[in-house]
Amino acid sequence: MNTQQFFRYLKGKTVAFCGVGRTHMPLIKLFQEKGAVVTVRDQRPLEKLGENGEVLRSLGVELRLGEDYLQDLNEDIIFRTPGMRYHLPQLEEARARGCAVTSELELFFRLCPCKIYGVTGSDGKTTTTSIIAEFLKAQGKTVHLGGNIGKPLLPEIESIAPEDVAVVELSSFQLISMRESPDVAVVTNLSPNHLDVHKDMQEYIDAKKNILLHQGALSRTVLNAGNEITAAFAPEVRGDCWMFRRGAPVERGVWCDGENIYVHGEKLLEVSQIKIPGWHNVENYMAAIAAVWGDVEPQTIRHVAETFAGVEHRAEFVRELGGVKYYNDSIATSPTRVISGMLSLFPQKILMIAGGYDKHIPFEPLGPAVCEKVKTLILLGSTAQKIQDAVMAAPQYREGCPEILRVETMEEAVAAAAAHAQPGDIVSLSPACAAFDLYPNFEVRGRHFKEIVNKL
Repeated sequence: MNTQQFFRYLKGKTVAFCGVGRTHMPLIKLFQEKGAVVTVRDQRPLEKLGENGEVLRSLGVELRLGEDYLQDLNEDIIFRTPGMRYHLPQLEEARARGCAVTSELELFFRLCPCKIYGVTGSDGKTTTTSIIAEFLKAQGKTVHLGGNIGKPLLPEIESIAPEDVAVVELSSFQLISMRESPDVAVVTNLSPNHLDVHKDMQEYIDAKKNILLHQGALSRTVLNAGNEITAAFAPEVRGDCWMFRRGAPVERGVWCDGENIYVHGEKLLEVSQIKIPGWHNVENYMAAIAAVWGDVEPQTIRHVAETFAGVEHRAEFVRELGGVKYYNDSIATSPTRVISGMLSLFPQKILMIAGGYDKHIPFEPLGPAVCEKVKTLILLGSTAQKIQDAVMAAPQYREGCPEILRVETMEEAVAAAAAHAQPGDIVSLSPACAAFDLYPNFEVRGRHFKEIVNKL
């Protein structure tokens, strides 16, 4: 079914959008314009929907709001938000009744006329996605960037040409129900994450694996050979399997010896040419290079490496004040991201602001790294005690090393950091947690941090 056929099919169908948000709002208007009978379902009351609520009222769509928003879920097509549990009883019952339960990205994959590059992983997927997009844009391609990064792509499906490319960041929530895979699938790494939503680690792994399970013989899969879980995906690859690894060669793919990056044994560029710092970003570049090799010229890859300054909220330099440098690393929503990110970038110990929503992932690995690389740890949010316990339980912990401070708000956290920092120090927002207890998402958290820092 192509796009035109789908929109003809849509006319007169009942469609439910479960959850009002960034992804669904443009789709609601589009589907209504295409003749669908639209119902919007959300757990929040109308007054909590803000501007979106006013827009929905003006559109005249049916609203099912409040605690019983999923009652009588029997529309022909049901769209769930990525954060909605796939196995909710109401969704399972709807599937049993013959309702089509889908998502924005599932349908986009089915209808997209151009080549799709998809990226997933526990850490590094946003930066890797951005690097791939930068490579392709620099090569002269029209790039449509979406998924967990950028804007929803389905609303612009009619304007996408076959010669364009789509670059999509994919979360486990999006992948768990996918029955389509991208032409090029990248898995950066896997470690425990989102165990507050997935029933166990195996479900999380299986969801991530969906990025490659539906590929064909002409597809490409890029896997991290240095990560035990992702490397184990190789036997299930159906197309061209590329590996990347730091520290040891790979038979087919990209590797780094500490000074240079090689593709199939041939030197491509020096690590020192990469503008964004950190060994984790070297790995992100290797994954991205493997994804686009053959579509992007080597000189283009080198140019992007030397000029691309990185992505907002990822080790983002905010300002220097009184000899103290402040960094926004709000995207670091897991311990592994913090360890491989900000805690690996600087030779000296830093001041770190951490804590947030509890995703039920273990903080024990964070303890030794914090003891080694942090001089002052400032904690807030619902996970503050768990992080403190993990640090104090680490074998390297000594009383007062690191100094641990507890605060209630980001304003208090920044003020504490500024009061304890000395010229030459580094202060970083590196939460190791999601933001949902205090903020809608990590972007809002990061921008609030920057706003406070810039007012110091």
